[in-house]
Parts: sequence; C-alpha cells; structure tokens
Amino acid sequence: MIERGILEGARLVAGGVGRPSGFDRGYYVRPTVFADVDNKMAIAQQEIFGPVLSIIPFDTEEEAIEIANDTPYGLAAYIQSGDKDRLRRVSRALRAGMVRINGASRAIGAPFGGYKQSGIGREGGHFGIEDFMEVKAISGIPD
Repeated sequence: MIERGILEGARLVAGGVGRPSGFDRGYYVRPTVFADVDNKMAIAQQEIFGPVLSIIPFDTEEEAIEIANDTPYGLAAYIQSGDKDRLRRVSRALRAGMVRINGASRAIGAPFGGYKQSGIGREGGHFGIEDFMEVKAISGIPD
C-alpha cells in the first residue's frame, strides 16, 4: 500500500517502503506519513492495518465529514478539537462504529465493531453478548 500511495501521487513525508532500521527480517513496516492525499487514492480508501497516516486537506467541517464517510469501511474515526459542540456534531455525523475524541482510549466494556464493510455486530459489553444469543419469539399459546 505504501508503494501504491507513492505511485498514485501522494507526497511521502516520512517513512516509506521497507523495514524500519535495525529490522532485517520479520513482518515490519516503516511508520509512514503521506500528505497531499486525494480521497480517490487507495491509501485513503483501504483499511491499512499498519503505521501509515494519510493526510487529506479540507476547508470546511462538512467537507471533512464527507471525506471521512466516503469509504466502504467504517471501523473507527478520530476527532481532534477543543470545540465541544463541533465534537458532538461531527462524532454523530461520522459513519464509524467507534469514534475517539482527542486521543481518548476506548472505554472499558465499550462495544467494538464497525459500520459498512468493517463488519456487522459488536464485541464487548452487552452488545457483544447479544451477538452470541439466539432470540425466540413464541406467539399464540392459549391461556
């Protein structure tokens, strides 16, 4: 995915292809930062489970929400702001199963799971237990 980001024209700010220094074997990747990313690029559309950050510029809050939701995935979203009203508005508008605000950790017992192609159902808390239960509805037994 790092190679693809470079080929698609994203500007490599840090990192890149290959292992980090001092790692001559194993499945490691250099922490990588891309700037000037367009939401049509694969690095903006795919879930990259690695230390890769894609920076996409925006001008308005509405545009930021549109960019964030323009993906087939929706596992998690992250918001940084000192404006409480903006945090509430944006977190409600994001199509993600989990939203972390200002670097907060996921609360103990909070459900884990995503929207769209990031999965259906939740793990953790009572939502996770409900996924493993079978519900039966019985109707019509006379008194």
